Amino acid sequence: MVKVLFLEDEPVIQEVLSEYMKLQHYAVYPAADGEEAIGMLEEGSFEIAVLDIMVPKISGLEVLNYIRQKDKHMPVIMLTAIDEDHTQLQAFNLYADDYVIKPVSPLILLKRMETILRRSRYYMNSEMETSGLYIQEEAYQAFYGGEPLGLTVSEFLLLQTLYKRPDMVFTREQLILHIFNEDYIGNDRIIDAHVKNLRKKIPVNCIRTVIGVGYQYAAGCQGGVRKVEKVHFNLPDLNDR
Repeated sequence: MVKVLFLEDEPVIQEVLSEYMKLQHYAVYPAADGEEAIGMLEEGSFEIAVLDIMVPKISGLEVLNYIRQKDKHMPVIMLTAIDEDHTQLQAFNLYADDYVIKPVSPLILLKRMETILRRSRYYMNSEMETSGLYIQEEAYQAFYGGEPLGLTVSEFLLLQTLYKRPDMVFTREQLILHIFNEDYIGNDRIIDAHVKNLRKKIPVNCIRTVIGVGYQYAAGCQGGVRKVEKVHFNLPDLNDR
């Protein structure tokens, strides 16, 4: 269930919108002022925040700034009666994902929440690691320090094959079969060329040469390499009403 931090100081608005969120199976955690909201953020994590700006004690913009200092990926919607360009710019400069002017239809707000959650790139267990090497299998990409390495498809498949079996030493012939299937006709030394290119592109050496045999993934490689998958939220379908 998706956890929502909902900062709203108007009791009626908070109650009505919270009920709509709950009907669509969101777990809603309401806060009546910014200080309470920050306290809740210190105690737990949320998948999305919906923040009013003009609330007691600490403003919604300050709460947004606090969130961004802790989590740059968490979706945040600003829900406010302030329809001024400079306030909207403040919110977007703090990386708000959306800015909704009150009054708003509860169904429209829910649709915006759903859209932002589907668009957000959340990953299993934690955020994408930014200090090491990891692979994203669906996109045929490898990253180091959060930056794409620009591998060719063949280079990616070679790295992926070695990683999945760090206990195994692959011969050049076996790697050719994994990368090209049985379609490749040529010298098996093409694998050496791909390994050489990989070593140039990856800041850490994760491929070990086993003399007389072939290549092996170095299991102790700094940062490691892992498959990155998206979390699949059980989002409500507003058409099923």
